[in-house]
Amino acid sequence: MKRKLRINGHSHLLPYPEEIPDFMREKGIFWVDKDRKFMLQKDWSRPVTDSSFFLHDKLQWMDRNKIDHAVVLNLSQLYGNGLRVEEMKQALRFQNDFNAKIQHENPSKFTCGFVVHPGFVRSACWEIERCVETHGMQLLCLPTHYMDTIGTWRCIFDEENEPIFELAHKYNLAVEIHPYDGEKFIKLENTSWRFHLIWMLAQCADAYHFLTLNGYQEKYPNMRTCFAHGGQLAQINLGRRIQGFDGRPDLFEGKHHPRKAVGHKNIFFDTLVHDTGGLELLIKNQGSKQVLMGLDDPYPLGEMESTKQSSYPGKILDLAIERDIITEDECDAIWEDNVIQWLCGDDETAKQKLIDRILN
Repeated sequence: MKRKLRINGHSHLLPYPEEIPDFMREKGIFWVDKDRKFMLQKDWSRPVTDSSFFLHDKLQWMDRNKIDHAVVLNLSQLYGNGLRVEEMKQALRFQNDFNAKIQHENPSKFTCGFVVHPGFVRSACWEIERCVETHGMQLLCLPTHYMDTIGTWRCIFDEENEPIFELAHKYNLAVEIHPYDGEKFIKLENTSWRFHLIWMLAQCADAYHFLTLNGYQEKYPNMRTCFAHGGQLAQINLGRRIQGFDGRPDLFEGKHHPRKAVGHKNIFFDTLVHDTGGLELLIKNQGSKQVLMGLDDPYPLGEMESTKQSSYPGKILDLAIERDIITEDECDAIWEDNVIQWLCGDDETAKQKLIDRILN
């Protein structure tokens, strides 16, 4: 019997300090201090809470936790919002080339994403073409919200961005939707980690709202979208959106009914909801086939080893089996089949190629 793979569909990796070009620090865009204790931007810093933020330790961490392969997303700090155009392009290109190098040098261990800035649609499309054609990358990372050229904040699933989705469809891309920068446009004091604990989940729910209202899961059938953090508020919010759509049809002319997207084969969510009640609701709403493993390692809000929380990578699925929320087979699929389905879609050759790459 073939061994079941354990693939983590939501992971992050920091470059070593010496890998980050000088201009990133000089312009205050992003850097890591030489002691590897902090990641920094102008007027911002965050502690590096685990050594597995860096490649060598990440590989050891994966080995220890029996994780065969990880999907590495872009760093949220490198969405490029508010940067001057040239600086933004250079910063995003650095991120994409770094991720491409990680994937090329460690093909059995990592599938890496690339990022574009939707505020500049034409150059975003060029960068998609470059990352796919030159680097062979298959995962497009997009923010839930971004700042356009006149400083207005918009949702990623704005109709102006359809050229990006057309390319994702053309290239059979997986798409990851991840929240960040909420404190830049939600006018509240950044206190008690509210933007990470509450508003990030609301940002995901907002992006899901517009993806489904625009029916992009049908319009671009070769594009498969995964929402970070289980799209958690989108799950509890479903009934309200349905009632709103039915109760005020005048506000939704030409839009698609929210019900049509529920459990759709092109919309995925990761498992990172932190409790089995949240996971149960996600699976009841969307079906277990649309759920894939996401550890969000090595961030402290990820599913990491933690004595305080008696936690370890994969704990939520073990608990879900214990509590009869999922079967052993569904658990295996969340770790393997569903991640592969999101990354490759119905392209059986691509699936086999990925499995061969992981198994060396």
